[in-house]
Order: sequence, then structure tokens, then C-alpha cells
Amino acid sequence: MSHIVVIGAGTGGMSGVYELRDALSKSEHQITLINEREDFQFVPSNPWLGVGWRKREQISLPIKECVNKKGIEFIAGRVTEIIAHKNQLKIDDSQILDYDYLVIATGPELAFDQIEGAGPDGFTQSVCSLDHAEASFENVKALIENPGAVVVGAFQGASCFGPAYEYAFILEKALRDAKVRDRVPMTFVTCEPYIGHLGLGGVGDSKGLLESDLRGHHIHWICNAKVSRVEAGKMYVEEYNDRKEVIKNHELSFNHAMMIPPFRGVSAVANVEGLCNPKGFVFVDEYQRSPRYENIYAAGVCIAIKPLEDTPVPLGVPKTGYMIESMMTAITRNISDVIAGKAPSYKASWSAICLADMGDTGAAFVAIPQIPPRNVTWFKKGKWVHFAKVAFEKYFMMKMKNGTTEPVYEKYMLKLMGITKLK
Repeated sequence: MSHIVVIGAGTGGMSGVYELRDALSKSEHQITLINEREDFQFVPSNPWLGVGWRKREQISLPIKECVNKKGIEFIAGRVTEIIAHKNQLKIDDSQILDYDYLVIATGPELAFDQIEGAGPDGFTQSVCSLDHAEASFENVKALIENPGAVVVGAFQGASCFGPAYEYAFILEKALRDAKVRDRVPMTFVTCEPYIGHLGLGGVGDSKGLLESDLRGHHIHWICNAKVSRVEAGKMYVEEYNDRKEVIKNHELSFNHAMMIPPFRGVSAVANVEGLCNPKGFVFVDEYQRSPRYENIYAAGVCIAIKPLEDTPVPLGVPKTGYMIESMMTAITRNISDVIAGKAPSYKASWSAICLADMGDTGAAFVAIPQIPPRNVTWFKKGKWVHFAKVAFEKYFMMKMKNGTTEPVYEKYMLKLMGITKLK
């Protein structure tokens, strides 16, 4: 009998335990899911929550209730140490749990502390968690009562840009609905070398299309931006050129600011000798397995991916939902094969399929592979994307609640896009 432990119950971890349970006999193999929170949170909907278009109960589910009925054990606790040489985990500094195979799907730690005054404990808002998004909504309500300047974007070192663009356009629509948009100057601040780079070198004409939309919505932007510090109501931004020289210093006043932070690995993972890079992201081979520890696998935001290129201001590479889902499928198949005495052979598809809501319209893209040059590049926009993302949210929440193992990103999202084949 093998004991497979999955740390993290986000998009990857929840999908992964369902796939593992479907692939491995309940009578022969135990599967345990560990998460520090008791609820699953559908993070892609957080920009909507941040302006009050969703409520917590619409985009969260009780994990234990969902997974127990599938024969999966659940522990609500924080993994404080991975004792890799003993195949053990320490939970909440006290409980010891043995494993045969470990799957790390923790997501990131939010590194607001790298920028003075950043984050919910400082002076900027976030949509990286449900708690943060709810706090952002309270700040948005205050903004509507007392209109003033807004700053939205991504701090230096960020690797997740889609939610920043989504939030900017969604907030803009919310302000129009509240009849105060005319009193709210908006600036988009990003470490990207150009609008629409997305950490991916752009996708199709993402640069032209997103620049056009920002202009059309009267949102100014600053690229190659490094935020030196944030104070109450003021953000200090250095703008760089291609030679990595500061060409302008900006002092941006704001009544509301939402900035995506840089990520790093969670401490329990980062502290394992030889497992991670200096930022705490897990090294994996082509089979999603640690080169150092052959019974440890990892998927999602917590893995190490080398930046696409050297940019004037550092930024990372995003890990999209389709990639994460594909990684977990590969892990499931490889663990199943290893248990059966075979060598791992399945590889994830490191490609991107995304729906980005923009308030009353949206943008969708497919990038295969995610990093250029590509075999497939597809980028479209229109009102249909907004409705497609709403439909996808409902379908994904149903998948998590019922424990279905269908690859929803590759099948359902592509169906919503009207794409029948990836190749």
C-alpha cells in the first residue's frame, strides 16, 4: 500500500487528488490532502470579488465535505517542515505524517515585504486571496464615496499579470456603474517591458489590443516600472529604459491601489535542502519530479521556471490553469506507473489557455507552447469572453464540488472559445 500526500488545495491540488483517487485503488492506496484553510477558493474569480461582483460563498467550497466522499483524507493544517530524508511531514509544528509519495501544490507565498509599504498590511490592496479581495472591496466602496486617483498593476518581480489587467478593467466598469468614473484618474503600473507582455513575450497582438483598450478606457500606463516605496496615498515609481537606466521618477497619488506582488516559495518547501531555487520554487524534471528526491513531485505556481528573457525590470513567468491541470495529470500518471514498477514517462503540456474578463468585454488567448516561438498563437476579444468566463467559473466549481476528473481547461474552456483542436 502506498500513501500519497498532496500539499495545497488550490486549482492544482484539488484537481490532482481527484485524478489520483480515480487512478489508484481505494483498497490499496491512501490519499491525503493537506491545506492550511478549510475551504477551496477559486482564485480566478477574485477580481470580481474585489469590486463586489461576487460573494465568498459563491467561489469557495468546504474541502473536507468534497473530498471525503471520494475516499480522500483531509487535514486542515499548515505544513511547517518537510523531512524529505525520512519521507515525513510536520504539521502545525507537532503532528508527524509519513508519506510514500509527496505532491507539492502549495502555490506561492506573497512577498509584499520586498516593497516598502506594499500589501494589505501596508497601503495597497490585493486580489491574491479571498480575504484580500474582500478587503479590497471595502476600499473600493470608500473610493466610490470619496472618488480620487487609482493605481492598478504589478510590482517588480511579479509573474501573474492577467489578474492585474482584469482588475483594472473590472474596476473601471464598476466605477462607471457607480457614476463616478469621471472623477477617478486611473494609471496602470507594471514591471512588464510593454503592455500585453504578460510574462510570456506577448501573445499574438496582445500589445496592440490591450494598449488600445487601456486608451479606450482612459487608463494611463507606465511600463518597465519599479516601485521604490508606497506611503499612505502615494506610490513612488521608477521608470526604466531598455538599458536599465532610470528615465523618470513618478509620484502617483491614489485613493485606491491594487498591485500584484512578487511570489516566492512557502518556507516549509523552500527550506528543504536541494529541492528549490533561491526563491523557494521547486526544481522539477520533465516528469514533474524533483531531480533530488525521486518520490517528490510538484505542480503549479510553486515550481521553478526560468524567466523568458532579461528585462529592464525583473519579472517572472506565469503558470496558468491549463498548465497546472496538465501538470497534475502527468503527476498522476507517473506516480501510477512508478507504483506499478514502470519508469515515469508522461510530460505536461506547458501551454497557456486563458479567459480574461474585462468588465463588460474580455480577452481570450491560446499559446502553444507558452514560451515563444510557438506552434499556435490565438488571441481574441469580445463580450463573449465575459460570459464564457462566467460559464467556466460555474463549471469549475461544479467539478470541485462533485470530484469530476474531466480536464476542464483543455475541453470545456476550448469549447467556450469555439476551438475544437489544439494542434
